[in-house]
Amino acid sequence: MIIFCIYGAASGIFESEESFYAYLAGLGFVAPFVFTLIQAGQVLLPPLPGPICCVAGILCFGPVGGFICSYIGTCIGSIAAFYLARRLGQGFVRRVTSPKVYDKYIGWLEKGDKFTIFFLIAVAVPMAPDDFLCYVAGLTRMSLKKAILIILLFKPPTLILYSLVTSGILERFF
Repeated sequence: MIIFCIYGAASGIFESEESFYAYLAGLGFVAPFVFTLIQAGQVLLPPLPGPICCVAGILCFGPVGGFICSYIGTCIGSIAAFYLARRLGQGFVRRVTSPKVYDKYIGWLEKGDKFTIFFLIAVAVPMAPDDFLCYVAGLTRMSLKKAILIILLFKPPTLILYSLVTSGILERFF
């Protein structure tokens, strides 16, 4: 996965919706599986643009198929981020994120139960730093079960919104 992400970044696959779409379209029947893995990878590797991946999924697989692949991949990546942070600790989280983002949100570790509410809201709201906060959640005393429930239950609104807005724009202008 990491090698693919490096290859994708170096070859320009992730530069635009069009280049990403062209790449996926060339994969044939394995495209949904590859896309789902890419969605998981974009959570784990912050430089990959999540919204571009969501839009490309909708373009390739339609609103429903794009949503399903995005949901599965995003949940896998979010749960993996939580687990990796839990197992590898704060030093790992610091290495996989930018210092600016790390410094901005790491203070939530000291907020206790308030972090759980903040995390829940961030997972449900578009454009929130929920990918990074999955790492932060792994550094708290939050149980894996609670993190999984929050991710599975509160991630769909964001993805549905991306799907609806994108499909609406596509229908209106194309």
